[in-house]
Amino acid sequence: MSAQPGQRVAVIGVGIMGSAIAYRLLECGHAVCVFDPDAARVATMEQLGAQAASSAATAAAASDFVITSLNSAAVLERALFGEAGVAAAVPADSRRLLIDMSSIDPVSTRRLAQSLRERTGMGFVDAPLSGGAPKALVGQLTVMAGGSEDDVARAHAVMDSLCANYTRMGESGAGQTTKLVNQLLCAIGFQAVAEAVRLAEAGGVDASKLHTALAGGRADSNILREFGPKMAARDFTPTGRIDNMLKDLEAVQAFAQGERLPLPLAGAVSELHRAFVAAGLGAEDTAAMMRQFNGYARD
Repeated sequence: MSAQPGQRVAVIGVGIMGSAIAYRLLECGHAVCVFDPDAARVATMEQLGAQAASSAATAAAASDFVITSLNSAAVLERALFGEAGVAAAVPADSRRLLIDMSSIDPVSTRRLAQSLRERTGMGFVDAPLSGGAPKALVGQLTVMAGGSEDDVARAHAVMDSLCANYTRMGESGAGQTTKLVNQLLCAIGFQAVAEAVRLAEAGGVDASKLHTALAGGRADSNILREFGPKMAARDFTPTGRIDNMLKDLEAVQAFAQGERLPLPLAGAVSELHRAFVAAGLGAEDTAAMMRQFNGYARD
């Protein structure tokens, strides 16, 4: 995708994902202003060349595009409409575009998008991602977008620096609905790879070579290539949190219950993730799913 550097971009929330997004935008030549309640995170991004803001409103006021990367619909709502939130930016500018790269439920997305447009005139693109921080750092994210055709097209000015695949799936909320599909497939895949690694180990096979041995066959996948070696090495370097996946799986279950859809594997992987969180592993990386084979114990 062809990048259009030189945009003014605010990034609200610079945790693992938000900081990777902000860093990539800086590398691509955009002017990046960041805000996060965690001052240490903001200071780190400031050292890398970002402008620090004292609030979401201040960050938005300095930008034409506002990217949010937050953990829940409630946190996003506070960032938009709370005291000194994006909607309070001065001067107000209806041409400013909100790009939400959080993973939240489609119903909340549609409600927040409508409210932001009514209060400020701003457009809203729901743009949840797949690929995690490693793909963000090299501009190879997969993003499923929801919003008007004009807003989704306008976001290309920024998203082209972050994505290898940026696809409009429909009106507001369609991106988040597609993300639920993505998360269900990923959660099942993570558990399948964890079990495959443990099976290989029990059979005396070098599990770190599984992704090489199976390359090109039907069992090959990006999840196997990324997490097979990581799980085999018990490398728990953070690239994504188990409790964030549980949040997404609970959104999948809520949607399925509303539609009375039988999704047996969704139920199974949701219960597995609840067990990880109950064991105190919620903040750990997905690779820590290997701990299920030793009674959820830490090393």
